[in-house]
Amino acid sequence: MKWYNEEVLKNDIHANFGRTYQQCTLSVMDTIADPDITFDEKGICNYYYDYLEAEKKTVFNGEIGAQKFRGIIEEIKKKGKGQQYDCILGVSGGVDSSYLAYLCKREQLRPLLVHFDNGWNSELAVNNIQNLVKKCGFDLYTYVMDWEEFKEVQKAYFRASVLDLEIPTDHFIFGALFEIAKKYKINTILSGWNTRTEFVMPKSFFFSRKFDALNLLDIVKKYGKLKKISKLPLLSFSSQLYNSLVRKTRLVSLLNYIDYNKAEVKEVLKSELEWRDYGGKHYESVFTRFYQGYILPVKFNIDKRKCHLSNLIFSGQLSRQEALEELKQPPYDPALQKLDFEYVAKKLDFTLEEFQAILETPPRSHYDFKTTEKYWKMYLKVVKLLKPLQLTFSKRADGRSKHKK
Repeated sequence: MKWYNEEVLKNDIHANFGRTYQQCTLSVMDTIADPDITFDEKGICNYYYDYLEAEKKTVFNGEIGAQKFRGIIEEIKKKGKGQQYDCILGVSGGVDSSYLAYLCKREQLRPLLVHFDNGWNSELAVNNIQNLVKKCGFDLYTYVMDWEEFKEVQKAYFRASVLDLEIPTDHFIFGALFEIAKKYKINTILSGWNTRTEFVMPKSFFFSRKFDALNLLDIVKKYGKLKKISKLPLLSFSSQLYNSLVRKTRLVSLLNYIDYNKAEVKEVLKSELEWRDYGGKHYESVFTRFYQGYILPVKFNIDKRKCHLSNLIFSGQLSRQEALEELKQPPYDPALQKLDFEYVAKKLDFTLEEFQAILETPPRSHYDFKTTEKYWKMYLKVVKLLKPLQLTFSKRADGRSKHKK
């Protein structure tokens, strides 16, 4: 196994990008996290100003937040009236989804909880889910991914040597969510994403087109052994348009409308739901723990903790000194990293030597494979062209309605 060496990378930044290593004076973002990062005269990076802009547009505090929160809750209840469930919530055993379940209980919503078993759940995450179901009294739908197909998709991503190895999970989770939402006639999907803890993320850290079925299928075709994906919930271009335009399914980020403090939320969950902490962000999954804590730093020189910690600094939940102290530690216990290396290799049917060779293969871009990007651009152009017509028809309809009255 190889290990992440930040001191070596500081020298590489100067050699490969012609710039001296620099770290933000306000956060822990630096030229390793993003070689294209910019700083102002005070040494404050662009991510701080990007965060402030996003916070201004998406985060609502105090009385304004409370009013908007109440309005969204009432709207969810109204849209779900007469149905068995008024919203759907994917639960992982992590902080954000567990707290959303708690809020649903408090606000008397009727969510269908959905857990996605992709074969990588930690025992602690499963216990957290069991506790929140017991405490909240909600129905739980466990969607078990077909392991043989899912394993082959994951293996294809490893062999392709692309960056975003979480795409198979992210893609099929949302495919399943939309599938279940349609089955139970649910139009609202609650999302745990929030600006205060998850906004900061360089574009080079992930592939933004996580629902790009064409990209996924091309990777599987060229580097996998599956002839066809038939047992996994694929999100095609047409199905995304159907869910958005016909079913009008919407994602609601409730956590942006409350005073969301990560440390305080964890204490509430421990007290109310017997929730137990699992360590790093999204480490409720063994695969995610190994991907974020080992593969990203070692293969791609990416330490995601810098983003998560900087986000908490910007939202006033952590001091820079606390973040720097945390970064002095490895992403997680090196002994557990070694065990995870062996476990992941064995579970994916790779020999240790084969797995090591794959992790040492030079990275490739997701854009080396087919994408639906041109179709989305065409769709957005059509929408832009039709918008004036829609406004005209809407005004005429309003005029006729007023005239009839």
